[in-house]
Amino acid sequence: MDAASLPGGLEQVASGGAGLSPEKRAALGASLLLLQRDYRFERVWFWGRIQGLRGAYYIAEGLGPDRAVPRSRLYSLDCVEWSLLPPASEEMVAQAEKLKGRFQGDPSFEYELTEIRAEEAEKLFEDGQEPVIKEEARLVATIEQIDKAVGIIPRGSFVKTPQGSVHENRNFEGLSLTEAKKLSSYFHFTEPVNLKNKTLLEKADLDPSTDFLDSLEHDIPKGPHFTGRLTVQHQQNCLYLYRTRGRIKNQN
Repeated sequence: MDAASLPGGLEQVASGGAGLSPEKRAALGASLLLLQRDYRFERVWFWGRIQGLRGAYYIAEGLGPDRAVPRSRLYSLDCVEWSLLPPASEEMVAQAEKLKGRFQGDPSFEYELTEIRAEEAEKLFEDGQEPVIKEEARLVATIEQIDKAVGIIPRGSFVKTPQGSVHENRNFEGLSLTEAKKLSSYFHFTEPVNLKNKTLLEKADLDPSTDFLDSLEHDIPKGPHFTGRLTVQHQQNCLYLYRTRGRIKNQN
């Protein structure tokens, strides 16, 4: 959710029962603009909130001119003061996957890695570290996992230049109603995996300026309570709400 359109966006989300208090909305509206100025971001997105037992994490993302460059992530406990998060590493994600239960709301809280393998624990001790992970690292890994799983954009909302940089398409007016019903009209907004495995024949019908990411059409959600393939209707029942960035054209 872009900082400039934050008030209206939060009002729409509040209709679903997941809103913020008027005080928090006012604080966010002011602090995100200051964040954009102080860090010299081109755009700032309000990513969302992760609720803990003793407090909540409010997450923002700062973007530069090239949207293909990894976004800077920041968190706040009060919607006023912001702290920059480190980039996610494979080790962070692997360790965070071993943790269960809710967040505490304290970034300095330490979790003991009880399910860590013996060789991994020995390596940590050799490096003078203990088999623990701070909640801040768990927060980084969780945001990364959610972004990879459900960070989604509509086809055509971003374009890739011949030089390889990615920019928002200012001519994008939204998907037609027909296109909006197709899973092939939505892309994962992360580094493509399946696209790299396509043959030259399969890539022949793709537009390199818009079809440079993995589409949702071949996604099979993981979980014990799901059978069959994903449909647009199924998207509404997934574990996370898709954070789509786009709209449907006015059909009138």
